[in-house]
Amino acid sequence: MPHRVPDVLAAVDLGSNSFHMIVARYNHGQLIVLDRLREMVRLAAGLDEHGRLSRESTQRALLCLERFGQRLRDMRAESVRVVGTNTLRKAKRRGVFLERARDALGHPIEIISGVEEARLIHLGVAHTTPHEGGHRLVVDIGGGSTELIIGEGLSAKRLESLYMGCVSLSARYFPDGEITEKRMKRARTAAQLELEPVISRFRRSEWDIAYGTSGTLRAVADTLQAREPAAAHVGREGLEWLLQETLHAGQTSRLKLPGLPPERQDVLPGGLAIVLETFDRLGIETMRIADGALREGLLYDLLGRLTDEDARVRSVRAMEGRFHVETAQADRVEATALAFLRQVRDDWGLDDPLAEPVLGWAARLHEVGLDIAHSQYQRHGAYLLQHADLPGFPSHEQQLLAAIVGGHRRKLLLTALDDLMPPWHLKALYLIVLLRLAVLLHRGRGPRSLPDIRLAAKAKGLELTFPRGWLDEHPLTAIDLEQEAGYLEAAGFKLKLAA
Repeated sequence: MPHRVPDVLAAVDLGSNSFHMIVARYNHGQLIVLDRLREMVRLAAGLDEHGRLSRESTQRALLCLERFGQRLRDMRAESVRVVGTNTLRKAKRRGVFLERARDALGHPIEIISGVEEARLIHLGVAHTTPHEGGHRLVVDIGGGSTELIIGEGLSAKRLESLYMGCVSLSARYFPDGEITEKRMKRARTAAQLELEPVISRFRRSEWDIAYGTSGTLRAVADTLQAREPAAAHVGREGLEWLLQETLHAGQTSRLKLPGLPPERQDVLPGGLAIVLETFDRLGIETMRIADGALREGLLYDLLGRLTDEDARVRSVRAMEGRFHVETAQADRVEATALAFLRQVRDDWGLDDPLAEPVLGWAARLHEVGLDIAHSQYQRHGAYLLQHADLPGFPSHEQQLLAAIVGGHRRKLLLTALDDLMPPWHLKALYLIVLLRLAVLLHRGRGPRSLPDIRLAAKAKGLELTFPRGWLDEHPLTAIDLEQEAGYLEAAGFKLKLAA
Protein backbone atom coordinates (compact mmCIF):
# COMPACT_ATOMS: atom_id res chain seq x y z
CA MET A 1 0.00 0.00 0.00
CA PRO A 2 1.42 3.44 -0.89
CA HIS A 3 2.74 5.59 1.94
CA ARG A 4 2.67 9.36 2.27
CA VAL A 5 5.72 10.73 0.49
CA PRO A 6 7.89 12.92 2.76
CA ASP A 7 8.42 16.49 1.60
CA VAL A 8 12.19 16.05 1.37
CA LEU A 9 14.13 12.97 0.23
CA ALA A 10 17.86 12.30 0.18
CA ALA A 11 20.21 9.79 -1.44
CA VAL A 12 23.88 9.12 -0.70
CA ASP A 13 26.17 7.17 -3.01
CA LEU A 14 29.38 5.88 -1.41
CA GLY A 15 31.32 5.30 -4.60
CA SER A 16 34.82 3.89 -4.99
CA ASN A 17 36.19 7.27 -6.03
CA SER A 18 33.75 9.90 -4.76
CA PHE A 19 30.94 10.16 -2.24
CA HIS A 20 27.83 11.97 -3.48
CA MET A 21 24.74 13.27 -1.71
CA ILE A 22 21.61 14.70 -3.29
CA VAL A 23 18.66 16.21 -1.41
CA ALA A 24 15.41 16.92 -3.23
CA ARG A 25 11.92 18.17 -2.50
CA TYR A 26 8.94 16.17 -3.75
CA ASN A 27 6.40 18.61 -5.12
CA HIS A 28 3.38 17.83 -7.32
CA GLY A 29 4.86 14.61 -8.61
CA GLN A 30 8.31 16.07 -9.33
CA LEU A 31 11.67 15.97 -7.56
CA ILE A 32 13.27 19.41 -7.24
CA VAL A 33 16.95 19.27 -6.22
CA LEU A 34 17.76 21.35 -3.14
CA ASP A 35 21.36 20.31 -2.41
CA ARG A 36 24.19 18.41 -4.09
CA LEU A 37 27.39 17.54 -2.24
CA ARG A 38 30.37 15.64 -3.63
CA GLU A 39 33.72 14.78 -2.10
CA MET A 40 36.63 12.89 -3.60
CA VAL A 41 37.33 10.17 -1.02
CA ARG A 42 39.28 7.63 -3.12
CA LEU A 43 38.04 4.68 -1.10
CA ALA A 44 39.21 2.19 -3.74
CA ALA A 45 42.76 3.51 -3.51
CA GLY A 46 42.80 2.50 0.15
CA LEU A 47 41.80 -1.14 -0.49
CA ASP A 48 44.80 -3.48 -0.36
CA GLU A 49 45.23 -6.85 -2.09
CA HIS A 50 43.74 -8.61 0.95
CA GLY A 51 40.54 -6.56 0.80
CA ARG A 52 41.37 -4.39 3.81
CA LEU A 53 40.65 -0.67 3.90
CA SER A 54 43.56 1.51 4.98
CA ARG A 55 43.28 3.68 8.06
CA GLU A 56 43.76 6.80 5.93
CA SER A 57 40.96 6.01 3.46
CA THR A 58 38.65 5.01 6.31
CA GLN A 59 39.34 8.30 8.06
CA ARG A 60 38.69 10.30 4.88
CA ALA A 61 35.40 8.46 4.41
CA LEU A 62 34.21 8.99 7.98
CA LEU A 63 35.05 12.70 7.98
CA CYS A 64 33.11 13.10 4.74
CA LEU A 65 30.13 11.23 6.16
CA GLU A 66 30.15 13.38 9.27
CA ARG A 67 29.82 16.43 7.03
CA PHE A 68 27.02 14.80 5.05
CA GLY A 69 25.41 13.77 8.33
CA GLN A 70 25.02 17.37 9.42
CA ARG A 71 22.58 17.82 6.52
CA LEU A 72 20.75 14.52 7.05
CA ARG A 73 20.67 14.25 10.83
CA ASP A 74 17.10 15.45 11.26
CA MET A 75 15.63 13.49 8.35
CA ARG A 76 13.53 10.42 9.04
CA ALA A 77 14.82 6.96 8.10
CA GLU A 78 12.21 6.39 5.38
CA SER A 79 13.30 9.63 3.67
CA VAL A 80 16.93 8.63 3.13
CA ARG A 81 18.76 5.88 1.24
CA VAL A 82 22.50 5.33 1.49
CA VAL A 83 24.29 2.74 -0.65
CA GLY A 84 27.83 1.43 -0.95
CA THR A 85 29.15 0.11 -4.24
CA ASN A 86 32.14 -1.82 -5.59
CA THR A 87 34.80 -1.07 -2.99
CA LEU A 88 32.50 -1.80 -0.07
CA ARG A 89 31.29 -4.94 -1.85
CA LYS A 90 34.90 -6.15 -1.98
CA ALA A 91 36.05 -4.95 1.45
CA LYS A 92 36.69 -7.63 4.08
CA ARG A 93 35.50 -7.15 7.64
CA ARG A 94 33.46 -4.17 6.56
CA GLY A 95 31.06 -4.51 9.49
CA VAL A 96 33.10 -2.27 11.79
CA PHE A 97 33.42 0.40 9.11
CA LEU A 98 29.68 0.28 8.37
CA GLU A 99 28.82 0.74 12.05
CA ARG A 100 31.15 3.74 12.33
CA ALA A 101 29.81 5.11 9.06
CA ARG A 102 26.24 4.76 10.29
CA ASP A 103 27.13 6.68 13.45
CA ALA A 104 28.82 9.41 11.41
CA LEU A 105 25.98 9.77 8.90
CA GLY A 106 23.03 9.04 11.15
CA HIS A 107 21.56 6.51 8.71
CA PRO A 108 22.26 2.86 7.83
CA ILE A 109 24.20 1.92 4.70
CA GLU A 110 23.06 -0.68 2.18
CA ILE A 111 25.63 -2.61 0.15
CA ILE A 112 24.15 -3.17 -3.31
CA SER A 113 25.22 -5.69 -5.95
CA GLY A 114 26.74 -4.63 -9.24
CA VAL A 115 23.56 -5.56 -11.11
CA GLU A 116 21.43 -3.54 -8.69
CA GLU A 117 23.82 -0.62 -9.09
CA ALA A 118 23.35 -0.86 -12.86
CA ARG A 119 19.55 -0.88 -12.50
CA LEU A 120 19.59 2.22 -10.32
CA ILE A 121 21.98 4.03 -12.68
CA HIS A 122 19.63 3.37 -15.58
CA LEU A 123 16.68 4.61 -13.53
CA GLY A 124 18.55 7.87 -12.87
CA VAL A 125 19.45 8.29 -16.55
CA ALA A 126 15.94 7.41 -17.75
CA HIS A 127 14.35 10.04 -15.50
CA THR A 128 16.76 12.80 -16.55
CA THR A 129 16.99 12.36 -20.33
CA PRO A 130 14.43 12.95 -23.10
CA HIS A 131 12.05 10.12 -24.00
CA GLU A 132 13.09 9.57 -27.61
CA GLY A 133 11.92 6.00 -28.11
CA GLY A 134 14.09 3.04 -28.97
CA HIS A 135 16.74 1.39 -26.83
CA ARG A 136 19.44 3.30 -24.98
CA LEU A 137 22.88 2.07 -23.99
CA VAL A 138 24.10 3.51 -20.68
CA VAL A 139 27.76 3.36 -19.65
CA ASP A 140 28.90 4.34 -16.16
CA ILE A 141 32.64 4.16 -15.42
CA GLY A 142 33.15 4.43 -11.69
CA GLY A 143 36.18 4.14 -9.48
CA GLY A 144 36.05 0.37 -9.07
CA SER A 145 33.49 -0.93 -11.54
CA THR A 146 31.93 -0.19 -14.91
CA GLU A 147 28.21 -0.68 -15.48
CA LEU A 148 26.63 -1.37 -18.87
CA ILE A 149 22.86 -1.22 -19.35
CA ILE A 150 20.47 -1.45 -22.25
CA GLY A 151 17.09 0.00 -21.43
CA GLU A 152 13.85 1.22 -22.94
CA GLY A 153 11.76 3.87 -21.25
CA LEU A 154 12.11 3.37 -17.50
CA SER A 155 12.86 -0.35 -17.78
CA ALA A 156 16.34 -1.88 -17.87
CA LYS A 157 16.49 -4.84 -20.24
CA ARG A 158 20.12 -5.93 -19.86
CA LEU A 159 22.42 -5.24 -16.93
CA GLU A 160 26.12 -5.90 -16.43
CA SER A 161 28.72 -4.82 -13.88
CA LEU A 162 32.39 -5.27 -14.79
CA TYR A 163 35.33 -5.37 -12.39
CA MET A 164 37.22 -2.39 -13.76
CA GLY A 165 37.18 1.29 -12.87
CA CYS A 166 39.24 4.44 -13.25
CA VAL A 167 40.84 4.09 -9.80
CA SER A 168 41.59 0.37 -9.98
CA LEU A 169 43.06 0.49 -13.52
CA SER A 170 45.07 3.64 -12.81
CA ALA A 171 46.51 2.13 -9.62
CA ARG A 172 47.41 -1.08 -11.45
CA TYR A 173 48.96 0.29 -14.65
CA PHE A 174 49.99 3.86 -13.74
CA PRO A 175 50.90 3.51 -10.04
CA ASP A 176 53.60 6.19 -10.06
CA GLY A 177 51.73 8.50 -12.43
CA GLU A 178 53.99 7.76 -15.40
CA ILE A 179 52.06 7.47 -18.68
CA THR A 180 53.64 5.63 -21.61
CA GLU A 181 52.27 4.02 -24.75
CA LYS A 182 53.26 0.61 -23.40
CA ARG A 183 51.38 1.15 -20.13
CA MET A 184 48.34 2.51 -21.93
CA LYS A 185 48.32 -0.51 -24.23
CA ARG A 186 48.40 -2.87 -21.23
CA ALA A 187 45.58 -0.96 -19.53
CA ARG A 188 43.49 -1.08 -22.71
CA THR A 189 44.14 -4.81 -23.06
CA ALA A 190 42.91 -5.34 -19.49
CA ALA A 191 39.75 -3.36 -20.28
CA GLN A 192 39.29 -5.34 -23.49
CA LEU A 193 39.48 -8.63 -21.60
CA GLU A 194 36.79 -7.47 -19.18
CA LEU A 195 34.52 -6.38 -22.03
CA GLU A 196 35.02 -9.45 -24.21
CA PRO A 197 32.44 -11.77 -22.51
CA VAL A 198 29.61 -9.21 -22.77
CA ILE A 199 30.18 -7.74 -26.24
CA SER A 200 27.53 -9.90 -27.89
CA ARG A 201 24.85 -8.67 -25.49
CA PHE A 202 25.70 -4.97 -25.91
CA ARG A 203 26.79 -4.76 -29.55
CA ARG A 204 25.73 -1.81 -31.71
CA SER A 205 22.72 -3.57 -33.24
CA GLU A 206 21.11 -3.92 -29.79
CA TRP A 207 20.67 -0.19 -29.05
CA ASP A 208 19.84 3.11 -30.76
CA ILE A 209 21.56 5.81 -28.70
CA ALA A 210 24.44 5.81 -26.18
CA TYR A 211 24.57 7.74 -22.93
CA GLY A 212 27.46 8.12 -20.51
CA THR A 213 27.18 9.23 -16.92
CA SER A 214 29.16 9.86 -13.72
CA GLY A 215 32.71 11.04 -13.07
CA THR A 216 35.00 9.62 -15.74
CA LEU A 217 32.77 10.23 -18.74
CA ARG A 218 31.66 13.61 -17.46
CA ALA A 219 35.31 14.64 -16.95
CA VAL A 220 36.12 13.48 -20.47
CA ALA A 221 33.13 15.41 -21.89
CA ASP A 222 34.04 18.58 -19.95
CA THR A 223 37.63 18.41 -21.20
CA LEU A 224 36.54 17.94 -24.81
CA GLN A 225 34.04 20.78 -24.56
CA ALA A 226 36.67 23.09 -23.07
CA ARG A 227 38.76 22.34 -26.17
CA GLU A 228 35.80 22.73 -28.55
CA PRO A 229 32.78 24.53 -27.03
CA ALA A 230 30.53 23.31 -29.86
CA ALA A 231 31.26 19.64 -28.98
CA ALA A 232 27.90 18.53 -27.59
CA HIS A 233 28.81 14.83 -27.44
CA VAL A 234 31.84 12.62 -26.83
CA GLY A 235 33.12 11.33 -30.16
CA ARG A 236 36.00 9.29 -31.46
CA GLU A 237 37.96 12.23 -32.85
CA GLY A 238 37.89 13.97 -29.47
CA LEU A 239 38.94 10.80 -27.66
CA GLU A 240 41.91 10.33 -29.99
CA TRP A 241 43.00 13.91 -29.28
CA LEU A 242 42.66 13.33 -25.53
CA LEU A 243 44.70 10.13 -25.76
CA GLN A 244 47.54 11.91 -27.55
CA GLU A 245 47.48 14.78 -25.04
CA THR A 246 47.60 12.30 -22.18
CA LEU A 247 50.54 10.40 -23.66
CA HIS A 248 52.32 13.66 -24.47
CA ALA A 249 52.03 14.79 -20.84
CA GLY A 250 53.86 11.64 -19.73
CA GLN A 251 52.93 12.20 -16.09
CA THR A 252 49.56 12.60 -14.42
CA SER A 253 50.92 15.63 -12.54
CA ARG A 254 51.47 17.34 -15.92
CA LEU A 255 47.92 16.72 -17.19
CA LYS A 256 46.93 20.39 -17.17
CA LEU A 257 44.02 20.12 -19.57
CA PRO A 258 41.27 22.77 -19.64
CA GLY A 259 38.08 21.39 -18.14
CA LEU A 260 39.83 18.54 -16.31
CA PRO A 261 39.46 18.90 -12.52
CA PRO A 262 42.81 18.57 -10.69
CA GLU A 263 41.45 15.70 -8.57
CA ARG A 264 40.81 13.74 -11.78
CA GLN A 265 44.40 13.85 -13.03
CA ASP A 266 45.61 10.72 -11.20
CA VAL A 267 42.75 8.53 -12.40
CA LEU A 268 42.31 9.83 -15.96
CA PRO A 269 44.68 7.32 -17.66
CA GLY A 270 42.84 4.26 -16.34
CA GLY A 271 39.46 5.81 -17.03
CA LEU A 272 40.47 6.83 -20.53
CA ALA A 273 41.63 3.28 -21.31
CA ILE A 274 38.15 2.01 -20.38
CA VAL A 275 36.40 4.71 -22.42
CA LEU A 276 38.50 3.94 -25.52
CA GLU A 277 37.91 0.20 -25.37
CA THR A 278 34.20 0.62 -24.62
CA PHE A 279 33.83 2.78 -27.73
CA ASP A 280 35.85 0.33 -29.85
CA ARG A 281 34.32 -2.92 -28.61
CA LEU A 282 30.68 -1.80 -28.48
CA GLY A 283 30.78 0.16 -31.73
CA ILE A 284 30.01 3.56 -30.19
CA GLU A 285 30.53 6.54 -32.51
CA THR A 286 29.13 9.32 -30.32
CA MET A 287 27.93 9.38 -26.73
CA ARG A 288 25.69 11.88 -24.97
CA ILE A 289 26.27 12.71 -21.31
CA ALA A 290 23.33 12.30 -18.93
CA ASP A 291 22.82 14.40 -15.81
CA GLY A 292 21.26 11.54 -13.84
CA ALA A 293 23.23 8.67 -12.33
CA LEU A 294 23.13 6.36 -9.31
CA ARG A 295 22.08 8.97 -6.73
CA GLU A 296 19.18 10.21 -8.89
CA GLY A 297 18.19 6.60 -9.46
CA LEU A 298 18.19 6.08 -5.71
CA LEU A 299 15.82 9.02 -5.24
CA TYR A 300 13.38 7.77 -7.85
CA ASP A 301 13.57 4.23 -6.49
CA LEU A 302 12.90 5.55 -2.99
CA LEU A 303 9.97 7.51 -4.38
CA GLY A 304 8.70 4.31 -6.00
CA ARG A 305 8.88 2.46 -2.70
CA LEU A 306 6.74 5.16 -1.12
CA THR A 307 4.14 5.14 -3.89
CA ASP A 308 3.25 2.08 -5.93
CA GLU A 309 6.33 1.20 -7.98
CA ASP A 310 8.56 -0.64 -5.49
CA ALA A 311 11.02 -2.70 -7.54
CA ARG A 312 11.26 -5.20 -4.68
CA VAL A 313 7.56 -6.03 -5.02
CA ARG A 314 8.06 -6.67 -8.73
CA SER A 315 10.99 -8.97 -7.95
CA VAL A 316 8.91 -10.94 -5.44
CA ARG A 317 6.07 -11.33 -7.91
CA ALA A 318 8.53 -12.49 -10.57
CA MET A 319 9.94 -15.13 -8.21
CA GLU A 320 6.41 -16.32 -7.41
CA GLY A 321 5.69 -16.85 -11.08
CA ARG A 322 9.05 -18.35 -11.95
CA PHE A 323 8.89 -20.96 -9.18
CA HIS A 324 5.16 -21.71 -9.44
CA VAL A 325 4.13 -20.47 -6.01
CA GLU A 326 0.51 -21.27 -5.13
CA THR A 327 -0.84 -17.74 -4.87
CA ALA A 328 -3.85 -18.54 -2.67
CA GLN A 329 -1.64 -20.26 -0.08
CA ALA A 330 0.84 -17.40 -0.16
CA ASP A 331 -2.02 -14.95 0.41
CA ARG A 332 -3.22 -16.88 3.45
CA VAL A 333 0.20 -17.24 5.06
CA GLU A 334 1.05 -13.59 4.38
CA ALA A 335 -2.18 -12.29 5.91
CA THR A 336 -1.76 -14.38 9.07
CA ALA A 337 1.93 -13.56 9.53
CA LEU A 338 1.29 -9.83 9.20
CA ALA A 339 -1.70 -10.00 11.56
CA PHE A 340 0.54 -11.68 14.13
CA LEU A 341 3.23 -9.03 13.60
CA ARG A 342 0.79 -6.24 14.39
CA GLN A 343 0.07 -7.86 17.77
CA VAL A 344 3.70 -8.18 18.89
CA ARG A 345 5.44 -5.34 17.02
CA ASP A 346 5.82 -3.04 20.03
CA ASP A 347 6.82 -5.72 22.54
CA TRP A 348 9.52 -7.13 20.26
CA GLY A 349 10.76 -3.76 18.98
CA LEU A 350 9.85 -4.58 15.37
CA ASP A 351 9.02 -0.99 14.43
CA ASP A 352 11.72 -0.90 11.73
CA PRO A 353 10.11 0.05 8.37
CA LEU A 354 11.57 -3.12 6.82
CA ALA A 355 9.96 -5.56 9.28
CA GLU A 356 6.48 -5.70 7.77
CA PRO A 357 7.39 -5.86 4.07
CA VAL A 358 10.18 -8.41 4.49
CA LEU A 359 7.93 -10.70 6.55
CA GLY A 360 5.24 -10.39 3.88
CA TRP A 361 7.71 -11.18 1.09
CA ALA A 362 9.07 -14.17 3.01
CA ALA A 363 5.51 -15.44 3.47
CA ARG A 364 4.88 -15.15 -0.26
CA LEU A 365 8.13 -16.90 -1.17
CA HIS A 366 8.44 -19.50 1.57
CA GLU A 367 7.62 -22.32 -0.87
CA VAL A 368 9.89 -21.37 -3.81
CA GLY A 369 12.21 -24.27 -2.93
CA LEU A 370 9.47 -26.81 -3.70
CA ASP A 371 10.32 -26.45 -7.40
CA ILE A 372 13.67 -28.10 -6.63
CA ALA A 373 12.69 -30.80 -4.11
CA HIS A 374 10.25 -31.28 -1.23
CA SER A 375 12.92 -32.59 1.12
CA GLN A 376 14.50 -29.62 2.93
CA TYR A 377 12.72 -27.26 0.58
CA GLN A 378 13.22 -24.38 3.01
CA ARG A 379 16.97 -24.64 2.46
CA HIS A 380 16.54 -24.74 -1.32
CA GLY A 381 14.37 -21.64 -1.06
CA ALA A 382 16.95 -19.84 1.07
CA TYR A 383 19.70 -20.66 -1.43
CA LEU A 384 17.64 -19.38 -4.36
CA LEU A 385 16.78 -16.13 -2.59
CA GLN A 386 20.33 -15.54 -1.42
CA HIS A 387 21.90 -15.97 -4.86
CA ALA A 388 19.22 -14.82 -7.32
CA ASP A 389 19.30 -11.39 -8.95
CA LEU A 390 16.48 -9.57 -7.15
CA PRO A 391 16.22 -6.01 -8.54
CA GLY A 392 15.48 -3.50 -5.81
CA PHE A 393 17.00 -5.53 -2.97
CA PRO A 394 20.27 -4.41 -1.38
CA SER A 395 22.39 -7.35 -0.26
CA HIS A 396 21.51 -7.15 3.45
CA GLU A 397 17.77 -7.22 2.71
CA GLN A 398 18.25 -10.16 0.36
CA GLN A 399 20.20 -12.05 3.03
CA LEU A 400 17.50 -11.30 5.60
CA LEU A 401 14.77 -12.54 3.27
CA ALA A 402 16.74 -15.74 2.59
CA ALA A 403 17.34 -16.30 6.32
CA ILE A 404 13.64 -15.99 7.18
CA VAL A 405 12.62 -18.41 4.44
CA GLY A 406 15.42 -20.81 5.37
CA GLY A 407 14.26 -20.88 8.98
CA HIS A 408 10.53 -21.24 8.46
CA ARG A 409 10.26 -25.00 9.20
CA ARG A 410 11.98 -27.93 10.89
CA LYS A 411 15.12 -27.43 12.98
CA LEU A 412 15.98 -23.79 13.55
CA LEU A 413 19.69 -22.95 13.12
CA LEU A 414 20.45 -19.64 14.78
CA THR A 415 24.00 -19.61 13.39
CA ALA A 416 22.42 -18.71 10.03
CA LEU A 417 21.50 -15.33 11.55
CA ASP A 418 24.98 -14.38 12.76
CA ASP A 419 26.02 -12.69 9.51
CA LEU A 420 22.90 -10.54 9.17
CA MET A 421 23.32 -6.80 9.48
CA PRO A 422 22.41 -5.42 12.94
CA PRO A 423 19.82 -5.30 14.37
CA TRP A 424 18.51 -8.20 12.26
CA HIS A 425 21.11 -10.64 13.56
CA LEU A 426 18.99 -10.55 16.73
CA LYS A 427 15.51 -9.57 15.56
CA ALA A 428 15.21 -11.87 12.55
CA LEU A 429 14.37 -14.68 14.98
CA TYR A 430 11.08 -12.99 15.84
CA LEU A 431 10.06 -12.72 12.19
CA ILE A 432 11.00 -16.36 11.64
CA VAL A 433 8.80 -17.44 14.57
CA LEU A 434 5.83 -15.51 13.18
CA LEU A 435 6.28 -17.06 9.73
CA ARG A 436 6.67 -20.57 11.18
CA LEU A 437 3.41 -20.22 13.06
CA ALA A 438 1.55 -18.81 10.05
CA VAL A 439 2.76 -21.67 7.84
CA LEU A 440 1.87 -24.28 10.44
CA LEU A 441 -1.65 -22.94 10.97
CA HIS A 442 -2.32 -23.05 7.22
CA ARG A 443 -0.85 -26.49 6.65
CA GLY A 444 -4.26 -27.73 5.54
CA ARG A 445 -4.01 -25.33 2.57
CA GLY A 446 -7.76 -24.78 2.64
CA PRO A 447 -9.80 -21.57 2.50
CA ARG A 448 -11.21 -22.02 6.01
CA SER A 449 -10.40 -18.95 8.13
CA LEU A 450 -8.55 -19.17 11.42
CA PRO A 451 -10.14 -18.31 14.76
CA ASP A 452 -9.21 -15.23 16.74
CA ILE A 453 -5.73 -16.08 18.07
CA ARG A 454 -4.20 -13.73 20.62
CA LEU A 455 -0.42 -13.37 20.97
CA ALA A 456 1.41 -12.21 24.08
CA ALA A 457 5.11 -11.56 23.45
CA LYS A 458 7.97 -11.84 25.89
CA ALA A 459 11.72 -11.73 25.41
CA LYS A 460 12.54 -15.01 23.65
CA GLY A 461 9.02 -16.22 24.32
CA LEU A 462 5.48 -16.15 22.98
CA GLU A 463 2.10 -17.25 24.33
CA LEU A 464 -0.71 -18.17 21.91
CA THR A 465 -4.28 -18.09 23.22
CA PHE A 466 -6.93 -19.92 21.18
CA PRO A 467 -10.72 -19.80 21.65
CA ARG A 468 -11.89 -22.35 24.21
CA GLY A 469 -12.19 -25.82 22.74
CA TRP A 470 -10.66 -24.96 19.34
CA LEU A 471 -7.47 -26.99 19.84
CA ASP A 472 -9.56 -29.99 21.00
CA GLU A 473 -11.52 -29.75 17.77
CA HIS A 474 -8.30 -29.61 15.71
CA PRO A 475 -6.06 -32.28 17.25
CA LEU A 476 -3.60 -32.43 14.32
CA THR A 477 -2.91 -28.70 14.64
CA ALA A 478 -2.47 -29.14 18.40
CA ILE A 479 0.11 -31.90 17.80
CA ASP A 480 1.90 -29.72 15.23
CA LEU A 481 2.05 -26.83 17.70
CA GLU A 482 3.48 -29.06 20.43
CA GLN A 483 6.17 -30.28 18.02
CA GLU A 484 6.86 -26.67 17.04
CA ALA A 485 7.32 -25.76 20.70
CA GLY A 486 10.03 -28.40 20.84
CA TYR A 487 11.84 -27.01 17.78
CA LEU A 488 11.76 -23.51 19.23
CA GLU A 489 12.83 -24.61 22.69
CA ALA A 490 15.95 -26.17 21.15
CA ALA A 491 16.72 -22.70 19.76
CA GLY A 492 16.23 -21.03 23.14
CA PHE A 493 12.73 -19.74 22.44
CA LYS A 494 9.69 -20.68 24.58
CA LEU A 495 6.30 -21.19 22.91
CA LYS A 496 3.31 -21.56 25.23
CA LEU A 497 -0.24 -22.52 24.23
CA ALA A 498 -3.35 -21.47 26.12
CA ALA A 499 -7.10 -21.76 25.63
